[in-house]
Amino acid sequence: MSNLQQRVIAAVIAVPFLIFCIVYSDWTFYGLFALIAILAQLEFYKLLGLNGNEPLTYYGTFCGFVLVTITYLIEKGVVPEANYYILSPLMAIIFFIKLYKAKDDKPFRNIAYTFLGVIYVALPFALVIILAFLTYNFSWQRPLGCLFLLWASDTGAYFAGTKFGKTKLFERVSPKKSWEGSVGGFIASMIVAFILSKYFLDLKAWQWFGCGAIIVVAGTYGDLVESLFKRSIKIKDSASTIPGHGGFLDRFDGLLLSIPFIITFLKLFN
Repeated sequence: MSNLQQRVIAAVIAVPFLIFCIVYSDWTFYGLFALIAILAQLEFYKLLGLNGNEPLTYYGTFCGFVLVTITYLIEKGVVPEANYYILSPLMAIIFFIKLYKAKDDKPFRNIAYTFLGVIYVALPFALVIILAFLTYNFSWQRPLGCLFLLWASDTGAYFAGTKFGKTKLFERVSPKKSWEGSVGGFIASMIVAFILSKYFLDLKAWQWFGCGAIIVVAGTYGDLVESLFKRSIKIKDSASTIPGHGGFLDRFDGLLLSIPFIITFLKLFN
């Protein structure tokens, strides 16, 4: 099958499942993004290992899971905000563990990579949880709407870039990306933002358009950052978990760097 056919089949299977988990309840929403965060963080640490690094794969992933879980419980009102302090000793234990790794020639580099996995991968998924509870009550419209915008941007960029792409966007990092593809992604995202403004009323129209613009710009940079990471270890995809899409890092790379800007935008202008 062609790459496009694989993408379509994977989307037909995965998208309804994602939508169901997000919409059905806050528990299924949390479970979905906690699972994706775990799988994406494991991918990240595995890729680092290909380059001879030795991050604390399982402990770092555990810290990321705790971050996502505590964020959910605090936003839901089950536990007080003081529980965020649990993360401080958990993260400090990373230093203790590396102290006993006698065979690690560059322990502080691997400590830094372990922290990076939590910050780069797990933290954005914790922010997705915050996005759902932005008005203190759970709402699936904001996270699902932002995913629709992300998918629209990716799809528009893919087809526009394939059909019209000539002017390279960032050839040193990603030779296939073009300015024409970015324009196509922006147009598709704005169309979806307009539709969301009519049916997803948790945000005002200008906020949906703002989120769409943020996703196009920051999401593109997120894709480029992951491409830079993959080029540094000379691989094409982060994994082969999702046919036609690569791994979970490949599929959600745009979300990782756009969600901090979206949360800040909505917090400041909500």
